[in-house]
Amino acid sequence: MKKVYPDAKSALAGVLKDGMMIMAGGFGLCGMPGTLIEAIRDSGVKNLTCVSNNAGIDGAGLGLLLETRQIKKMIASYVGENKLFAQQFLAGELEIEFNPQGTLAERMRAGGAGIPAFFTKTGVGTDIAKGKEEREFNGERYIMETGLIADLAVVHAWKGDTEGNLVYRKTARNFNPMMATAAKVTVAEVEQLVPAGELDPDHIHTPGIFVKRIIEVGSAKKRIEFRNTRPRPSA
Repeated sequence: MKKVYPDAKSALAGVLKDGMMIMAGGFGLCGMPGTLIEAIRDSGVKNLTCVSNNAGIDGAGLGLLLETRQIKKMIASYVGENKLFAQQFLAGELEIEFNPQGTLAERMRAGGAGIPAFFTKTGVGTDIAKGKEEREFNGERYIMETGLIADLAVVHAWKGDTEGNLVYRKTARNFNPMMATAAKVTVAEVEQLVPAGELDPDHIHTPGIFVKRIIEVGSAKKRIEFRNTRPRPSA
């Protein structure tokens, strides 16, 4: 089965459709599948439900899909770096389902593992618990959260091989591994693509069985959300 595609547009061909759920990796701007997100924008697909830790920033990541109003709903943990997101939400143009960060990660991991639901203490007694089933275990209250399975997951990895095996680097190993397992179709972009057999099996984070399509994007410029500096004392 051919998994390697020449570019993002061809890798997403026949996969995208209006109203689908898309998981997009990344923590802030780290490990974000920027090339694939740009191709989603250019496709014009709309009414999307996007699952991601955050909504990118203005002008980057999922922020690009907010600019074109292709996102109908966000399932996320943190969206504080995107002014456009706030504007659309406050205007009633965008739905939001907030999840505690660990709960969001576990919902994806559960979906990928075939677990339809689980119980957690996080959110008990808060707005997070509204409308959710609650049970008591060993004298403690827990709420039920459901697993997430998307139509498509787009992930970014440091290295990949032609069979779809992926290796993430440092902080980019964030939500990407869970998302890669929790979608009907996973498309990966990698900075370096190598022949099958070149990756050390003990170093592989996502087995190729989860990845349907893959593209090589090279080493893009690493963006920084906040650059904090302080003046140095004069010599």
